[in-house]
Amino acid sequence: MTDFSILGTPFQIGNVTIKNRYAFSPVTTATQWDDKGRITPKFIRYMEDRAKGDFGLLLTGAMSTDGQVDPYAATGPVITAAPEAFRESSKELLDAVHAHGAKMFAQLTLGLGRNYPMLPSPSENIVFGTADQIAPELTVEQIHKKIEQFIEAAVLVKESGWDGIEVHAMHWGYLLDQFAMKCFNRRTDEYGGSWENMLRAAREIVEGVKKACGEDFPVGMRFSLETYVKGANVGLLTAEGEKGRTIEESIECAKLLESYGYDYLSVDTGVYDSFWYACPPMYIPQSFMFDMAKKCTEAVNIPVICGGRMNDAAACAEAVEAGKFDAITLGRPGIADPDYPKKAINGELDKIRPCIACNAGCFKSVCMDQKPMTCAVNPIAANELELDLRPGEGEKKVAVIGGGIAGMEAARTAARRGYEVCLFEKTDRLGGHIIEAGTHPFKKEVARLNEWYQRELKDFGVKVFMEKEVTADDIKAMNADAVIIATGSVTSMPPIPGLEKTITALDAIDNPEKLGSKIVIAGGGLVGCEIAYDEVQKGKDVTIVEALGNIMAAGAAAPLPNIMMMQAEFAARHVNLMTNTKVVEFGDGEVIVEKADGTKESIPADTMINALGFRPVNKLADELKDSGLAVCTVGDATGAANILKAVAEAYAAANSI
Repeated sequence: MTDFSILGTPFQIGNVTIKNRYAFSPVTTATQWDDKGRITPKFIRYMEDRAKGDFGLLLTGAMSTDGQVDPYAATGPVITAAPEAFRESSKELLDAVHAHGAKMFAQLTLGLGRNYPMLPSPSENIVFGTADQIAPELTVEQIHKKIEQFIEAAVLVKESGWDGIEVHAMHWGYLLDQFAMKCFNRRTDEYGGSWENMLRAAREIVEGVKKACGEDFPVGMRFSLETYVKGANVGLLTAEGEKGRTIEESIECAKLLESYGYDYLSVDTGVYDSFWYACPPMYIPQSFMFDMAKKCTEAVNIPVICGGRMNDAAACAEAVEAGKFDAITLGRPGIADPDYPKKAINGELDKIRPCIACNAGCFKSVCMDQKPMTCAVNPIAANELELDLRPGEGEKKVAVIGGGIAGMEAARTAARRGYEVCLFEKTDRLGGHIIEAGTHPFKKEVARLNEWYQRELKDFGVKVFMEKEVTADDIKAMNADAVIIATGSVTSMPPIPGLEKTITALDAIDNPEKLGSKIVIAGGGLVGCEIAYDEVQKGKDVTIVEALGNIMAAGAAAPLPNIMMMQAEFAARHVNLMTNTKVVEFGDGEVIVEKADGTKESIPADTMINALGFRPVNKLADELKDSGLAVCTVGDATGAANILKAVAEAYAAANSI
């Protein structure tokens, strides 16, 4: 049996004692700053909740330090531009965090480099995600100025009462990482060539900070142990062909960083060009970092904090006990459940709300949609002040129709508010479409989420009625104070000749034994692609036909790391991707498709799968439209989408009763 007590033991970063082995990763929320350069009450509450949840160390997202060299501050205001606002709001934040025994470090950035347009890089490099935009090369004078401003910001951080800083970052391909990658640093001066030169900026930062702030002021580094990059916009699925920095080279760099004065290393993998390692989706196995982190731990004498798919608390406890690393840094799991450390340390793993590594709220909202962060499974994450659970308003009876994820979230939320809740599900299983979604071997966290919800319903006293198909007359007779319709969606059946010869995507997931060796999937959305990914790993010959110009773009478009990994996997496994192509007929052993230029082609198939999407089931909602009852429709019944939409709508509806 796993001994979880190790997770509650302290460790040292320099002279600072961290009370347990859990750090909350630096994650950008897009809600940290107001227009006066103050840390917002919203961000303070967000961090305070995680301090209450027993994170021993908390870190901010990257804070800008350069107001002169970079043409814009992509990570928020330059903190030295409004020092008094920073000091005052820092005190509010730190008082809130320190009250719960946590320590807090500010993550300071030298810059983002070629990851974003118009920002300078160590050498002229193609900007990530572009074909011809070029990041300009930094001059030596500009490098010196950026380091000078970084040190000035570190002094302000120390004077404002912070417990330390983390340097952003020799990871994810940010500016310092670009200095330390052979494919992006081609300089021939003192900042290029040897590893000592490529790490010179990192050395001058820590030496400058220690000189200005004192040797006892902790300085850590966020550090990728393997970059998985072949070149600009070309990532690698394995370390073979590495052109950035190999694990062996990173270990040598780690030794140098320790010798320069860094007090800890927070390790992970990947860069933007290999986003699936930088921000791993569910397709990357849990605990994949353990062996790499162990190599680093064995090479240095400073603490190693390990991040990257660390959502298996039992495995983490065993790894810390075995000395593979000193502590765990959680980003997305800590967003999903702010009480994660408290529950893990107590061995209450069943109570942890599972992060499903979907990247839909934490990554996509901020980085792709340019919106504040949220979370697919925790609808109040980073918005606790506005969206926190409201106390119930007297005694009320709430009826929830549908036991998918939207129905379960609605029932749970209403019950938490103290209401009497009855949930009706017409089948013999709770979970709706997350049953099928959790069937794939790479989506076990979705299955665990379903199990978590069912335990929550029981714990909060929700009365669940299975195999009960409710009619409008039934609802009218219930005398419920509020009714939430969460009847979900069913497979879309477009008028394509021969559609009856296909099997549905849900049937394919539930019954993989029905699938032959030559599969054609109509529809390259998330569902179709995940079926393809599952089957191609079994050695099947798979073709995906998608009417849009890219896969995983239909409906609620998938986050970029997920798309990039799927594209890379499909290329490596020779999946036939036919984008800008539509199915015109399902024949006998063949699928007839039409390309964008009007030409048609026959694709042989022994299995044809309909993954053309879902349509809402809203008949009950329509029948109750003019009933005068307090009825709200949520989840797929309002339009098929994803878990994030279903949970957010259900929570909002139940929290407003």
